[in-house]
Amino acid sequence: MLKVLHNWIERYLSDEEAIIFALLLITSFAVIIWLGRPLAPVLTALVLAFIMQGGVDRLKGWGVPNFASILVVFLSTILGFVGFVVGVAPALLEQAENFFSELPKLVATVQDQLLKLTDSYPEFFNPEQIGQLINQAGQQLSGVGQWLLSFSIESLPNLVGVLIYLVLVPILVFFFLKDAELILGWVGRRLPDRRPIMARVWAEMKSQVSNYVRGKFLEILIVGGVSFVAFAILDLRYAALLALLVGLSVVVPYIGAAVVTIPVAAVAFVQWGWSSEFYWLLGVYALIQALDGNVLVPLLFSEVVNLHPIAIIVAVLLFGGIWGFWGVFFAIPLATLFKAVVSAWPVASRQLEASEGLDH
Repeated sequence: MLKVLHNWIERYLSDEEAIIFALLLITSFAVIIWLGRPLAPVLTALVLAFIMQGGVDRLKGWGVPNFASILVVFLSTILGFVGFVVGVAPALLEQAENFFSELPKLVATVQDQLLKLTDSYPEFFNPEQIGQLINQAGQQLSGVGQWLLSFSIESLPNLVGVLIYLVLVPILVFFFLKDAELILGWVGRRLPDRRPIMARVWAEMKSQVSNYVRGKFLEILIVGGVSFVAFAILDLRYAALLALLVGLSVVVPYIGAAVVTIPVAAVAFVQWGWSSEFYWLLGVYALIQALDGNVLVPLLFSEVVNLHPIAIIVAVLLFGGIWGFWGVFFAIPLATLFKAVVSAWPVASRQLEASEGLDH
């Protein structure tokens, strides 16, 4: 056993940089897992600055000075956030309040329709199974209602935390953008002078992760915006709230679209029943999902994500279980990081073959 362990260490950890890089990765993940909550404003600002850096680089490429580029991107982001809070958030909150106030009526309507199916098609629908399904749904909705009530009661003390975010995060984002080269230089001086593994992983991740995150935000805006226009034209109730859910559903590949279909179909069914409007809504919703998966995603992420669907689903479940929403959002970049590390990691036999090839 000791010999096997020794051989494994010689094969994968014989390089000084590999050891340092492994310790750096382990330390980073440990800090995020155990100190993620107190450092949440810093981590949030770091992610936002990383996303906004692409806009800064693009403006600099057009000849705009560095500081002016930072100010333009930073102030545009602040104005966009304020515009969302003032112009969009109140309408969303009003629709959410109305939706949950009418939720018992929605559940009762769906329940009546399901019971009618047992009378019309007894060979396909068992009354006992339908009853169990209704009871389980009722328990789940009751749990959601209790969670929302406790959330609203407990949210008052969290106003201090919200104020901290509103003050600290913009300041941190600005200085991360302004002093990015200074910070990276400080970190680089504490790493080995020769670091081909880190350089390769950093180059791949800097390109792929930044493009993925910006593309995902753009996908949320496009899918949510198109869904809102379609729902508003069809006069679907809670159009803004449901469009927001459809937009956010793209964060979870494969799973999100299937889950969000339930509230969209339920609201449409309660509003129209088995009518042509209901089928039109389902057709338009299916078209939006098809265009997103077959046109928009390939355009935005054609050169970014090269992962098998099984790897994506496993990454979503794993990192979502560890870090919640942000783990789900960054599941694909984290999986890409893992893939980049594995492909760049030095192996003793591979190094030996390369040296022998150079000798020949």
